Amino acid sequence: MKNVYLLIISFVLLFLSLHAVQAAENDFGEIQAWCNGEKATVNDLDVKIGEPFTITVRVTSKIDGYVDIKLKEPWTTKSFEVISGPSDTGEWFTESNVYPGWTQEYTWILAPNGEWTQGRTPILVDVSFNKDSDTKMTTGMTVVSPTIIDEQYIAPDEPSREDEGANDMPVSVPNDTPGFGVVAGLLGVGTLVVILKRE
Repeated sequence: MKNVYLLIISFVLLFLSLHAVQAAENDFGEIQAWCNGEKATVNDLDVKIGEPFTITVRVTSKIDGYVDIKLKEPWTTKSFEVISGPSDTGEWFTESNVYPGWTQEYTWILAPNGEWTQGRTPILVDVSFNKDSDTKMTTGMTVVSPTIIDEQYIAPDEPSREDEGANDMPVSVPNDTPGFGVVAGLLGVGTLVVILKRE
């Protein structure tokens, strides 16, 4: 019977690790995020090199103090260019003099730069709510995990490549890269199997 409970708990944890997060919150504040108007985490976005998309982050404070905000990519290779927004990816920016109930929205327009294609790469947001330099709480979430297609984006008002006679472009098939939740879930199930075999 104990094994059945362990199996059920493992599957619940696996489900929760794969479930889409819509907000991140702690005792000091809350963040919400959207990609192209869809609540985070967005996993079904396919973008071509140079194709713009929009990320919006809403930060709400529950404390007096200041807030540090960073939009980031988790890998060494930077796959996106910030076309417009309050910061570049990987750079913190600060909002001073926040108070309980203070809310602000920030919008970035990004586009894949072609440095990495043929799979998924996530974009995350981290927010540090600070009462002072020693008292803070940080939270974060994945906003979007788009598949980057190895094709150049052509804006609707630009002539298409077919019009230019370049219709021999190779067709690309995106490969999904599993996220951390999938890996953690598989490790949890594997650990459960080892525990069950020992008993």
